[in-house]
Amino acid sequence: MKLLATDGFSDVGIQLLKEAGHEVVIKNVASNQLTNYINTNHIEGLLVKGSTPLSKSIISEMPSLKLIGNCDRNSNHIDLDFANQNNIKVFHAEHAWTNSTAELTIAHLLSCMRHLKDSNREMPLEGDQNFNVLRRSFSGGIEVKNKILGIIGFGKVGQEVAKKAISLGMEVKFYDKNTKSTELEISFYDKQTLKFEVSSSSLDEILSTSDVVSLHIPETTDYLIGAKELQKMKSTAGLINTSHGKCVDEVALVKSLDNNTLMFGALDVFEEEPQPPVQLLMNPKLSLSPHIGGATQETQHRIAQELSQQIITFLNLIT
Repeated sequence: MKLLATDGFSDVGIQLLKEAGHEVVIKNVASNQLTNYINTNHIEGLLVKGSTPLSKSIISEMPSLKLIGNCDRNSNHIDLDFANQNNIKVFHAEHAWTNSTAELTIAHLLSCMRHLKDSNREMPLEGDQNFNVLRRSFSGGIEVKNKILGIIGFGKVGQEVAKKAISLGMEVKFYDKNTKSTELEISFYDKQTLKFEVSSSSLDEILSTSDVVSLHIPETTDYLIGAKELQKMKSTAGLINTSHGKCVDEVALVKSLDNNTLMFGALDVFEEEPQPPVQLLMNPKLSLSPHIGGATQETQHRIAQELSQQIITFLNLIT
């Protein structure tokens, strides 16, 4: 099979597909030229990210297309229903994002607790003239050891965040409608492992007792965290969202920060991407990143490996 990767594809995946007898073409093709390129070059498989939208109208003009490998975390750029109706198989890398997203969550946690987000803003501007002033200003950091991390959503990412938090000495609580208890196994570089049994708490307990609440829920159209939920949190607590922008009411979050009923917030995802509102971008109590939870070299390798293995297995079954 001949596959086109419009936004790059790791050598790990390319090699796997080549060894299985398939060809991978790496070429950034403009959206208005995509159908013509695919039909002219007899492309049967596409490997795409969110920057390559595959709407019903575009897919309908690709009669040779047999499969799509989604290299992004969500699939909003692909008309899944139309692809399914036309027997076009769509593959997703379900597990590739787990560690990178969990690491970014912990990075935001530490940055906020130790004022790194503020220090990184101020040091370039005033570090040479007001070093001691800044030192005093940022001297009230908080250690994460013995603090409570409340995790809402205890799938693979939530559990990986829990493991990293436990390794830092934090107490972990979680809320998940589908999980009552589970065993976490933490692996170390020397192949030693430690196991921890954790049980779920109510959402109210998570909100009212946690020093930091971290969200790791599936995509939703309704706010899970709004004004009512934020009011239940401690004024010294913080909220981290690296899952989906729609699960937090950003207006209510900014109001809580401005009213000092919440100490900090950290967002990697936003309701309006790629243009978050200026009220978020300029708020000094927010630690922000531009949706980079899965943006690591290792994640890209895992995406390519996972998708390639799925595609090879599928093609072996139908040939």
